Amino acid sequence: MYVLQLCTGSGGLNRAPEPCALPVHCSFRRLRHSFGAGARRWKYCTCVLFYYLCGKLFTMEQFSKTAKESSVIMTELVLPNDTNTFGNLMGGRLMYWMDIAAALAAMKHCSAPVVTASVDNISFENPIKLGNVVHIEARVSRAFTTSMEVYMSVWGEDAIHQYKYKSNEAYYTFVSLDPNGKPRPVPPLIPQTDEEMKLFEGALRRRQLRLILGGKMQPNDATELKALFMK
Repeated sequence: MYVLQLCTGSGGLNRAPEPCALPVHCSFRRLRHSFGAGARRWKYCTCVLFYYLCGKLFTMEQFSKTAKESSVIMTELVLPNDTNTFGNLMGGRLMYWMDIAAALAAMKHCSAPVVTASVDNISFENPIKLGNVVHIEARVSRAFTTSMEVYMSVWGEDAIHQYKYKSNEAYYTFVSLDPNGKPRPVPPLIPQTDEEMKLFEGALRRRQLRLILGGKMQPNDATELKALFMK
């Protein structure tokens, strides 16, 4: 096939033309439509950029999720193999269940595999006895760029005497992964209730505290934490 050498200004209005190889059988009408004048190309690029930015904003709004959509309630029965010598649920077993519940909530939010990045301090208010039921309520409290904070509250239930009691609460942080095992962006979270808004606003302070303790942030850079003490 014969090739016709044409000169196009694809590099910009003020850039020297560059040779471009095209088949001879291409009509001059197609060539004129494809390359056009410099002003027409600039207008086209501007429109493409505008629609791209609008599309990004629309996409972020379209895929935003609420905390309710990530809600998970996990129920377990405390068996003899789950308890210590005092007949109480072992803390390690409870943390294992909490990690699973939190991971499920994070996966529901980002629709991708996740890994545990950090676990906040866990304080056990009341022990859960042998034969009692454990209810673990987990939901995403805030989403950052590639990570998510998951809030959990744990309740024990005596099914015989029909009463529930709070055992503990905690915050887990998860990172979303792409098929190559690299961090990937997660959808934003939209808080709806007053409780969700409170958790959402406090998540940034908790994140800064985690980064400081992990040596990834200087205390002077933690603006949200400093605002608590400098009013």
